[in-house]
Amino acid sequence: MDTFLQLAVNGLGKGAVYALLALGFVIIFKSTEVINFAHGSLVLFGGYLVVATRESLGWVGASLVGIVSAGLLALVVERLLLARTKLADPNSLALLTIGIDVIVTEEIVRRLGVGVPFLGEAWDAKPIQVAGITLFRTHLVAMAVAAVLITAFYLAFKFSNWGVAMRAQAENREAAALMGIRSRQVTTTAWLVAGLLAGVAVLFLATQDFSGAGLSRGTHSIALAAFPAAILGGLDSTAGAIVGGLVVGLVEALSAEYISFDFSKSAVFLVMLLVLVVRPSGLFGTREITRV
Repeated sequence: MDTFLQLAVNGLGKGAVYALLALGFVIIFKSTEVINFAHGSLVLFGGYLVVATRESLGWVGASLVGIVSAGLLALVVERLLLARTKLADPNSLALLTIGIDVIVTEEIVRRLGVGVPFLGEAWDAKPIQVAGITLFRTHLVAMAVAAVLITAFYLAFKFSNWGVAMRAQAENREAAALMGIRSRQVTTTAWLVAGLLAGVAVLFLATQDFSGAGLSRGTHSIALAAFPAAILGGLDSTAGAIVGGLVVGLVEALSAEYISFDFSKSAVFLVMLLVLVVRPSGLFGTREITRV
């Protein structure tokens, strides 16, 4: 029982990070109908800026630089590339993000070289014991940070002008434009927020407690585990992103312990496929109804 509880807590801790990343996927999809496959490169870019600046700025300052830089890179990608192809099909823009992802990822990996630095200096590899259960500080901090950020996003999404504009644009882009909603502002803010979330997530991804490996190409692969979380929950559902992230974290932790570590990566996608067979739009996604 103690082992199960420990795995559940660890899984929820990982799931909180996946939820932040999945939320980034969903925010961009809701505002643009584009799946951003460059999300993993935003994670790597933010992490690399932390590594590059922490000796001069300290861990806190470098973390802020990394988070802001990931957000700014997302903003640059949207403004300089995607915004100039407004009439393009969303699938074509998704392919464009794949190209961006390859370019940015390869450059960051080249600059990192053989080094695989860890980022979570403030809490990494400092477990605590509670009632015979070993709890990793990284997971506990991740859950606390995710709870604060997700709550803040929920309040902004429900009650701010930006949130109302995003919901209106997601419902009907043409009608929203006729009502005076500026699509450019909604889209730009969505990409910026998604990039900032990626910058926060990498502070937990590239730690010993989370993956056992530092910042590397593997971090990019781990970040992409948030994609099945977004699909599982529903690409147009913010609540689904959170639930999907937690489900992926739990499935990964439990399958790694009770089946095998190698299978845990496949188990995430297997669960996603099973859900899509039953609900093609995801657990909380909007079903499209077509009249013939």
